Parts: sequence; C-alpha cells; structure tokens
Amino acid sequence: MRKVYYLYNPKTRTYDRIYPTIRQRVLSYLRRLFVGMGLGAGCFLLLLFVFGSPSEKDLRMENSRLLAQYHILSSRLDEALAVMQQLQQRDDNLYRVIMQADPVAEGLRKPSYVKTNRYEELMDMANAKLVVNTTQQLDLLERQLYMQSKSFDDVVDLCKRHDEMLGCIPAIQPVANKNLRQTASGYGTRIDPIYKTVKFHSGMDFSAFTGTPVYATGNGVVRKAAWEGLYGNCIIIDHGFGYVTKYAHLSKMEVRAGQKVVRGQTIGRVGSTGKSTGPHLHYEVHVKGKVVNPINYYFMDLNAEDYDKMIQLAANHGKVYD
Repeated sequence: MRKVYYLYNPKTRTYDRIYPTIRQRVLSYLRRLFVGMGLGAGCFLLLLFVFGSPSEKDLRMENSRLLAQYHILSSRLDEALAVMQQLQQRDDNLYRVIMQADPVAEGLRKPSYVKTNRYEELMDMANAKLVVNTTQQLDLLERQLYMQSKSFDDVVDLCKRHDEMLGCIPAIQPVANKNLRQTASGYGTRIDPIYKTVKFHSGMDFSAFTGTPVYATGNGVVRKAAWEGLYGNCIIIDHGFGYVTKYAHLSKMEVRAGQKVVRGQTIGRVGSTGKSTGPHLHYEVHVKGKVVNPINYYFMDLNAEDYDKMIQLAANHGKVYD
C-alpha cells in the first residue's frame, strides 16, 4: 500500500495532500534500500565477528589440533634427545675407554647454524617460536644420530683390531730388568746432571752396561734410526693407534727406518752417546702426540708389588744420566 503524505497549510488550517515527483520517489526507494542493506551488512558482520564462519571454525579446530601435535612432537623429541645423551655418555665413558679411544668432540655432536637464515622462513608462521624450536630439535637429533652412528662404526672397527692393538701398545721394559736394579731416574722434574738446573725429564733412564740389548716394547714400524742431537743415537718406533716410543743414547742401532719390529725384538744396544754422563737407556712413551709417564706401560713385566717398587725407585732424583 502506497504511503500518502500531507503537509499542514497554516493559511487554510488544513492538511493538503502532497504528490511527490518521480525523482523524489526514486530517491526515497534508494535511500530505504541502502539503509536496509547497511543494516543487513552490519548484522552479518556482527554475527560473523561473534560466532565466526563455519570455515573459520573448522580452521581454528585444525590449528588447535596441529598445535597439540607440535607440543607432543616436541615432548617426544626431548625424550629422544635424553636417550641419545645416555648413549653418548656410555660411548665416551665405557666403549671408548675400553678401546682406549678419545671421546667424540662435543662440537661434532651439535649442529652449528650460527649467523645463518636457516629458520627465517618459519618466523612468519603462527606459533613461530614453537615451530622453530621443534625444527631445531629435529636438526640436533639428526646430527647426533649421524655422529653416534659413525662413533659406533669406529668402536666396531677398534674391536675388530683389538688383538692387533694389544700387540702394538708398549707393554714391557726396554731392557732386561726383572730385579729392577737397572731403574735409574723416572719421569718428571729433575736436577740436570751437567747444568745442575731444574728441568723436566720426559722419560725414564735405565742404567746398564754398554752393549746391553734394548728391546722394542711393542709391535710397530721404525720411524727413525739416526743421530738426534742431545739424544745421540736414537730410535723412534711408531706403534700405531697413537703410540710412539723413543730409545736414546744407544751405542749401536740394529734396525733401520721403515723396518717392522715386534715386541721383544732387539733393536739396539745401550750406550752413552749424545748428552750423557754414563751408559744408560733413555726411554720415552708418547700417546697421541703427548709425552706420558712410561711407568704406566710395563703391565706385561710387572706385578702390583714390582710396580709399586719401581715407582719408588723411579722417584730417585740422584741417578739422572742425561
């Protein structure tokens, strides 16, 4: 039903009927239309903001499930890394100790991504901190699994070569010394017999007559058999597995460089060449490039009682020959 409009006429004190033009009618219809559309859009937006669309609801549920899965994955990765740490400790403190191998360097077990943009593409994601942390845990676990696999391969190889290694490790005294009477001076700080100053003695001295046989203390290859300054005639044997022995002040050398020797083989004779105050053998043991106390490498010659006695004899400061 069309609305009828009237306008009050003060002169006649009556209401005169108004007949709007077509333009006025069109504008009125448009105005009503736009107002209705605005109210409808406002109500729609209000409902959408309060309740959300069905697709948004599904997306929120999916995001919630993914977030829960990330938390579960992160927790399981923590557990896996804890188990891996136990394996690493057992490897370093048991397997490698038994095989006399160095522990795996800590830096090799952990990936280094310093000053890289490896995780930059993940920073724009929702819950970026959780996603990046989980990815870092995965990278760490992957690296540690790889290094632990290589470490176990090394240990297995050492096990296969165990008998060979036992034959190569220095394990006897370099001169016949069953009664320990040939033990002169040991490893450590001593008074130099010539210069009378305190110096570090890097080996053990065994007093013996000139010409007394000197024995290789383990299987190996002669690296050097020649004159070496203050050491005089000197033989150096590379036993492999990080072990090297040195025999100095010899009167005679009975092996040559490159020759293979076995434990107990005569390689030279005691003498007093080089910087020496009397016939003796200066004997050194080096392990992985570091000089160590030779007294710990006579386990095939000495029982516990003899070992204790040798320690006391080697501590004697008054019998240094070089």
